[in-house]
Amino acid sequence: MALETLEMQSGDFPVASIIVLHGLGADGNDFVPIAQELDLSVVGPVRFVFPHAPVIPVTWNNGMRMRAWYDIHGSDLVRREDEAGLRASLLSVQALVDREIERGIPANRIVLMGFSQGCAMSLLTGLRAPKRLAGIVGLSGYLPLSDTTASERSSANADVPVFLAHGQYDPVVPLARGQAAHDTLQSLGYPVEWHTYPMEHSVCGPEIEDLNRWLLKVLA
Repeated sequence: MALETLEMQSGDFPVASIIVLHGLGADGNDFVPIAQELDLSVVGPVRFVFPHAPVIPVTWNNGMRMRAWYDIHGSDLVRREDEAGLRASLLSVQALVDREIERGIPANRIVLMGFSQGCAMSLLTGLRAPKRLAGIVGLSGYLPLSDTTASERSSANADVPVFLAHGQYDPVVPLARGQAAHDTLQSLGYPVEWHTYPMEHSVCGPEIEDLNRWLLKVLA
């Protein structure tokens, strides 16, 4: 399914793309202000792509229809995963990567970034992407379909840099889920930069500063 998107460019003729996936119940507008705080001018013009997830009923929210990358069956998040929904959204997100490549951005100049559910989708898609990406960013999320990561991961992205960050007091996605993602990826040999911050399910200034520094490194 083709996703609707918002786009923002820091200048003409972009040399890199960052695809930003929002969390449950939000939309592509959610992270536009965060992207505007980043200073990637030394990299050159950058295109930000903010897709809207489809509107679906979410079991955890009493079947209420909202934007979601996949269904959530309960607060545990990983015990009963919506594998079909996850894999369907993987194809949609990979299509966005492919579109950026068709528009002239090499795969190794593309970053997949996401918050919460968007983090899960960035990790799910990025680790399986057939062409080497510049990096994967996961904010306040977790690693979905963790048991299949080792067998399904792409050899092209076997050493892709990963930035993971989490709030120490997150009541939505517990810190332990982010820590588990870090531990799994590190055990598989990925270069993971891991940060925690004294916040809940949110984004904070020091986190944006750390992310900015990391993006400059992987897009240098």
